[in-house]
Amino acid sequence: MGKIYITGIGPGNLENMTLKALEVLSFCDTIIGYKVYIELARHYFKDKEFLSTGMAEEVQRCELCFKKAAEGKNVALVCSGDAGIYGMAELMYQTGTAYPDIPFEIVPGVTAASSGAALLGAPLIQDFAVISLSDLLTPWEKIEKRIIATAYADMVICLYNPSSKKRAGYLKKACQLILKYALPETICGITENIGREGEKWAVYTLKELAEIPVNMFTTVFIGNSQTKVIDGMMVTPRGYKIGR
Repeated sequence: MGKIYITGIGPGNLENMTLKALEVLSFCDTIIGYKVYIELARHYFKDKEFLSTGMAEEVQRCELCFKKAAEGKNVALVCSGDAGIYGMAELMYQTGTAYPDIPFEIVPGVTAASSGAALLGAPLIQDFAVISLSDLLTPWEKIEKRIIATAYADMVICLYNPSSKKRAGYLKKACQLILKYALPETICGITENIGREGEKWAVYTLKELAEIPVNMFTTVFIGNSQTKVIDGMMVTPRGYKIGR
């Protein structure tokens, strides 16, 4: 009987993986994941068995992990960022009820909120919320309530999955909701392809952000009323007194 390691690989580049993730991927016989993440891992672990499934085939992916482990293979199920943050950890727990004899372990990784914040400066120093704009599994009405609540509370907001072909205008809709409680000059930032080819970041105002094109590889940061630009970087002060 093998074991499954549900592994967050961070942005996907080697230097941003945790030592534990590297150890697991080096040890496992089989690496399973969404095809985009499999290609990232394949670059570094070429001697492994790689298996992938497409978008919306998450249940099949989990079942494949348990079937391979039942064959005696040690399996890594890779997720971008952290497996427990919009990742596969929860679904593996649910799927695992049908395979009670097969052990699995969660291996944490660096989520886009952390890696993206490091590119932009220090935007998450105060309380913040992470909200996904994907309405594939969560109704937009519920997402809207969460956006409004966090904007009303003057929290920094980190938006995952801000756009797709079917959701091209969702970031603009989110910005319009936030503008009911925040000034148009509120400092915001975007990061894209963190730790990968084509990595970029930029700082905008909230008014500007509403018109910026984004995609599924973009992470959006919307500051609170105290967020400012220091030396071109997005910074949310914690409240320390500086000077004598």
